[in-house]
Amino acid sequence: MLPTAKIGPYTLPNPLIVAPMAGVTDRPFRLLCRRMGAGLAVSEMVIADSKLWHTRKSQTRMNHEGEPEPRSVQIAGGDPEMLANAAKLNAEFGAQIIDINMGCPAKKVCNKAAGSALMKDEALVRDILEAVVAAVDIPVTLKMRTGWDREHRNAPLIARMAEDAGIQALAIHGRTRADAYKGEAEYDTIADVKSRVSIPVFANGDINSPEQAQHVLKFTGADGLLIGRGAQGRPWIFREILHFLETGKHLAEPPVDEVEQVLSEHLDALHRFYGETMGVRIARKHVGWYLQSHDEDKQFRKRFNAIDDAMAQKDSIQQYFAGLRNGEVFAA
Repeated sequence: MLPTAKIGPYTLPNPLIVAPMAGVTDRPFRLLCRRMGAGLAVSEMVIADSKLWHTRKSQTRMNHEGEPEPRSVQIAGGDPEMLANAAKLNAEFGAQIIDINMGCPAKKVCNKAAGSALMKDEALVRDILEAVVAAVDIPVTLKMRTGWDREHRNAPLIARMAEDAGIQALAIHGRTRADAYKGEAEYDTIADVKSRVSIPVFANGDINSPEQAQHVLKFTGADGLLIGRGAQGRPWIFREILHFLETGKHLAEPPVDEVEQVLSEHLDALHRFYGETMGVRIARKHVGWYLQSHDEDKQFRKRFNAIDDAMAQKDSIQQYFAGLRNGEVFAA
């Protein structure tokens, strides 16, 4: 039985959400995951300082053309006024949900007192939540970690603060800031938060199989799941999890032909979205993720990463899959 996932006035088609990941969840990837069964895809983090929005990176991150509703945009920063302004401007540009980032453990973000670094300063957290909620008339959600480190798991406290401030839903990654992505995610804190608030809570962290998805939903009582790294190179994970949760049965792995088609279409979309030079570069990491289970010695990836022409990338992928179907082993 699938939980019903709601964020403000929006009822999502299902409770599986693509977690925002900087440098990954761009528009081509979000659209692909939605097509593969995700109920919502949150944009990459947009920096709160609007003076930096003229950059190419920010422009592409704020492009939501053709995306299904509701469109959720994540903002990051450490200044309440700047975040409130960023929320307002993104709402004007078409965002229907604003997500505040207090979950990113990256040094680049944390050293600037943003992302999960904010969890250390509870008074500032309150100011940010209240400022952003007051600035827009669309739902505001919060993504955070379980705490700053294992001695300071303050997610339950911040969750209650968020509910009081008018936050409409919470997403919690089952690690602390100090854990980064090491070790295993823990779900006790998420279950604790869920028992203390009445707004929807979404669980995140290490959800990379249908069984794990079912376990986390049962264990935490969460209203839904955020799936991030588990979807890299495997966008069909959403339909696999949905099928398992609805029927208790496993969906067959996608055949090689479908993997090739999905990858080729993704490649095309990246080239179109970013233009050839950037598109070719960005495609490399995605192709690496898709081929993790096939190209175990990474010989093909080394060759692919040396290609700097869009057409040659497409030809290379075509040849790779033709070889895969013929049972060839790939040498460099």
